[in-house]
Amino acid sequence: MTGVQATTFGASELFAAYGKTVALSAVSLVAPPSQVTAVVGGDGAGKTTLLRCLAGTLAPGAGTVRRPAKERIGYLPASTGIYPDLTVSENLDFRATGYRMSRAAARDRAAQFLEQAGLAGAAGRLAGQLSGGMRQKLGVIAALLHSPDLLVLDEPTTGVDPVSRSGLWWLIARAAAEGCAVVLATTYLDEAERCSSVLALDAGHVLATGTADEIVAAMPGTLRAVQGRPDGAEAARAWRRGGQWRVWEPDGSGDGAVIKPDLQDAVTVAALARQPESPAPRPAPLAPAPRRHARPPAGVPLAEVARATKRFGEFTAVRDVDLSVRPGEIVGLLGANGAGKTTLIRMLLGLTGTSDGSVALFGQPPSRQTRRRLGYVPQGLGLYDDLTTAENLEFTAAAFGSPPGLPEDVRPYRDDLIGALPLGAQRRVAFAQALSHAPDLLILDEPTSGVDPLGRARLWETIAQAADAGAGVLVTTHYMEEAAECSRLVIMADGAVVAAGTAAAIIGNRQVTLVEAADWADAFGRLEQAGLPVALAGRALRVPGGDPAPVRAALGDLPATVRQVPSTLEERFFALVQQANSAAKRALA
Repeated sequence: MTGVQATTFGASELFAAYGKTVALSAVSLVAPPSQVTAVVGGDGAGKTTLLRCLAGTLAPGAGTVRRPAKERIGYLPASTGIYPDLTVSENLDFRATGYRMSRAAARDRAAQFLEQAGLAGAAGRLAGQLSGGMRQKLGVIAALLHSPDLLVLDEPTTGVDPVSRSGLWWLIARAAAEGCAVVLATTYLDEAERCSSVLALDAGHVLATGTADEIVAAMPGTLRAVQGRPDGAEAARAWRRGGQWRVWEPDGSGDGAVIKPDLQDAVTVAALARQPESPAPRPAPLAPAPRRHARPPAGVPLAEVARATKRFGEFTAVRDVDLSVRPGEIVGLLGANGAGKTTLIRMLLGLTGTSDGSVALFGQPPSRQTRRRLGYVPQGLGLYDDLTTAENLEFTAAAFGSPPGLPEDVRPYRDDLIGALPLGAQRRVAFAQALSHAPDLLILDEPTSGVDPLGRARLWETIAQAADAGAGVLVTTHYMEEAAECSRLVIMADGAVVAAGTAAAIIGNRQVTLVEAADWADAFGRLEQAGLPVALAGRALRVPGGDPAPVRAALGDLPATVRQVPSTLEERFFALVQQANSAAKRALA
């Protein structure tokens, strides 16, 4: 770091537009040194435009930007900026040359980061052969290789599994501990709560700004729990979360138990408050078309995987997996990249067979006939960009032999080309397409990735309504907060199921150690030096494991509060995956 690190960077009253589309309107941001500042919002919120202005790759139409000299900025664009035809080491050598770093210093720093991020064994691999999470970690390492004063990261964790996300957050915390001002864009509100301050955007406008606690405290009105989706004017202010319905009451009135809001609630309310008032009630979420198939008998699985194994040569992608999905339940399938989730889904879809074991859909092997009873939303959405919304749905209706129709929720996009729609609207159309033939089983692969909190809540209304109507749902997600929407979870690692049950049962009574110190960077360094895994949470630190004694010993004479708190699902997930990976390594030794 240079002497610039004492400066607070940021932007004031930024305005930016692309033609007639306003991307930023009077947006301000403060990015102090040794802090992580989050910019949150869904697709089209203005996050990338703001970060580009901050990094100096885009000139705003109006407003001012406070940033260091360009050589003191580290920038990770949404594309990662990594060259796929260079190896990991070559990418970092190239970046070091651009920053005019000495070869010895660059390689020492790169070696440290690669080791800590779990990439040391991949130094000679082409970057294009890395997984998405590994590429993101390499991109962050390249951006902070020269110890910048300002680190700007555009959605470094979107679509990245929780294990890779843990490694990314170590890199982010390490940069902040060194005195760097870090600004990152994210769609994950649980990640934003880890940051010192948060700026929430919607369509280029500021929804909320401040610490997570300040944003929650500033939320107007009250939040109440209600039984079922309300009618009338309240429907527009209601959403489903964690399997329950909640309604925002601007004036604090209304029936139902008052809920203590968190950051996700507060940002959702801010988005609702910004919407124009309309005398017309909000359309009901997408509903399945009238059913054309008889339901299986009660208790009979719609999908059943029994001791299924899939081998590709000497590599086993799925091993002895048992999984079932019954009518009316939502099963969450969680796992790090390479855990076997995609292979398992392909087996269920009948796109690849099993090496051992069995897969059944509606009591029979997967076939063209069973696929007619499936609704599928892949990660890529499965829509044709050069067709309109209506044309996409007409094509699906013709393929399944179902009556053509256009659900009310997607009628505003009827004549729009899919490629011209924002991500949230595209996902609504993909859901409409998947539900159009009244499927008995929905298979959803990362269905809400990149969507803002309110849009995500609306999509989960649709998923829950399909389950309430009797369909079974199998959904994969990297967003741990969404696990609360599922009836039960199945966690995979190294091709096998390592845990199954409700989120509460999987977490159990496990705890982590929370450290609160005035000098969090010093505490981070001491814990790291002692070899303890440590994660940043705002200006506090979380250390896996329920024994605070080694934490206190590592902190020494540093004034700090050390206490035990319940583990989160993400922390438990990470521990399960680490245990599975360690067991796999021992088996190969």
